[in-house]
Amino acid sequence: MKYNHIIYTIFLWSVFCLVSTATVADNLLLPKPQYFFSHGSDFTLNKINLITPVLQKEWVDFIREHGGDIDSNASSVIEVVLLSSLKGVSVNQEEAYHLKVSKRKIKIEAITERGVYWAMQTLAQLAKNSETKIRFDGCEILDWPAFRIRGFMQDVGRSYLSLEELKGEIAILSKFKINVFHWHLTENQAWRLQSKIFPMLNDSTNMTRFPGKYYTLEEARELVAFCKAHQVLLIPEIDMPGHSAAFVRTFRHDMQTPEGMKILKLLLDEICDTFDVPYMHIGTDEVGFTNPEFVPEMVAYVRSKGKKVISWNPGWKYNLGEIDMTQLWSYRGKAQEGIPAIDSRFHYLNHFDTFGDIIALYNSRIYNEGIGSDDLAGVILGVWNDRLLNSEQNIILENNFYPNMLAIAERAWKGGGTEYFDEQGTILPTDENSEIFRDFVDFEYRMLWYKEHLFNNYPFAYVRQTNVKWNITDAFPNGGDLTKVFPPENVLNDSYIYQGKQYKVRPAIGAGIYLRHVWGNIVPAFYKDPQENHTAYAYTYVYSPQKQDVGLWAEFQNYGRSESDLPPLPGKWDYKESRIWLNDQEILPPVWTATHRERSQEIALGNENCIARALLKVHLNKGWNKVLLKLPVGKFTTNEVRLVKWMFTTIFVTLDGEKAVEGLVYSPEKRL
Repeated sequence: MKYNHIIYTIFLWSVFCLVSTATVADNLLLPKPQYFFSHGSDFTLNKINLITPVLQKEWVDFIREHGGDIDSNASSVIEVVLLSSLKGVSVNQEEAYHLKVSKRKIKIEAITERGVYWAMQTLAQLAKNSETKIRFDGCEILDWPAFRIRGFMQDVGRSYLSLEELKGEIAILSKFKINVFHWHLTENQAWRLQSKIFPMLNDSTNMTRFPGKYYTLEEARELVAFCKAHQVLLIPEIDMPGHSAAFVRTFRHDMQTPEGMKILKLLLDEICDTFDVPYMHIGTDEVGFTNPEFVPEMVAYVRSKGKKVISWNPGWKYNLGEIDMTQLWSYRGKAQEGIPAIDSRFHYLNHFDTFGDIIALYNSRIYNEGIGSDDLAGVILGVWNDRLLNSEQNIILENNFYPNMLAIAERAWKGGGTEYFDEQGTILPTDENSEIFRDFVDFEYRMLWYKEHLFNNYPFAYVRQTNVKWNITDAFPNGGDLTKVFPPENVLNDSYIYQGKQYKVRPAIGAGIYLRHVWGNIVPAFYKDPQENHTAYAYTYVYSPQKQDVGLWAEFQNYGRSESDLPPLPGKWDYKESRIWLNDQEILPPVWTATHRERSQEIALGNENCIARALLKVHLNKGWNKVLLKLPVGKFTTNEVRLVKWMFTTIFVTLDGEKAVEGLVYSPEKRL
């Protein structure tokens, strides 16, 4: 593999000279291409002579949507050429493309229709509005994905998302070269795929959530066709033999019994006939195996239907050749030589917060490798809804779905990364000249450009955070008294002497800072060795060019979508006694919409997460405004909150919640 890299790098430098010169000023491409060279000779779209052996309709639609038209006599040409190979591309040639945009001609070379489609998405991102016509930036690009699987999973077994919602996600993410949709169709709560041979499986009496909501077989076929039109592979999952209470409620048989296996095979006949796709995911996780023949027999049966089989890892303890691909879901999951693996180990969005985790995700190396291989297929981000969420919008919003998907779209396509969630973790470096910091700033800039220009009707709660600077103290021991007062509440300094010991402050950057990650020390956070029963303080000064009312996003426990955690008590931000002051005036929490006092995953989240509630309206004075946060923590696991997040989110946004407030300067040292 290293030898191949040397060969194609020498080739690119000596033949194409496609040095990676892309910067924010050059283009807004996302994901960034492998090699990009700008030559400044733009192509203006007008009447076009289209020459292509594939995607004829798609190209005609593309040209017309951008204000052009088809004319076989036109001097401006878009030409697509299919080749047997592309020089300089060592991996995933079937998705690679060579794109050249000059004054009179756009030429695309690829091996497959899929490569041509990705070139079309890149070309769309190169489009710029002029006074009368669309022009495309003159450039030459040689591009290919580092990983062949770049996808997302929606858990519709526990929840339900409409077909139109799923189509919207697939369509817009394919513009960023996401190429897999994993459809988790069955769960304890419901069996969401229609069965015509066993219609009682879809009866509302056999569903504990969203009763009566399921997808017809025709809708499933429709979604397969929709995915194919967008060059996306659909992977249906029928979870077996665990996560199958809906099956048991219907048939009164466990899947692993002879009766259950007979029923399941009849269902698989129907399912495999419905899904014209190469893979079937069969689950196999989080279950006690009572029948050692169950998984081998089901694998053989699915294979007899012409499908390859994917299973979760950890899950069934297979031998080489018994499974075609595995999906790693826990840090205990290990890739096995000879069996392709999908990395989903730290990729569950239902545990992510809005601002911190995207940093770790963007910097991450997939399975700690910079490029895919036969054994390392790629990555899938998962959205699990163990806890009820009532609305489609909140499923997307609270999981920060689109920002995270754009982060992994770039990482899985470009490859590379700096760590495997184990060095800086969720924390941005405070050296603003460092490559890691500058790379994330660049990504953030491009992501927010697309938020404004492409995602304006989508739930997308991210705003710029790389300019938000804090000082955070060493943590003071509170002895279990979360209300205990420490020196920073009286005066702000860069160090403190408390009970004979020095406590310093250190800088941090970001709108959301983990002091201790939800997964403990597995993912590093601000404190290297966080301890229970401690109190930290964070502070900054915010310069406002004018007096103004703004919105405030603030929270101290981003609520996971897989936990049954209780809402805070009235008048409290959380169960940690967190507090926030603006210009020495305390900001009180909102009125919590959920008031239940017994934990249950069947009681939907209310307005606990700051992006899913009405904005807090606050006032900024002209000039410097003082922001002080008190951040106590007791135990890291409590009766009210199973996984305590020692963290904070604080940022000022426009009153509509769409953008960061322009002109603000966040500086603990009051530096403009």
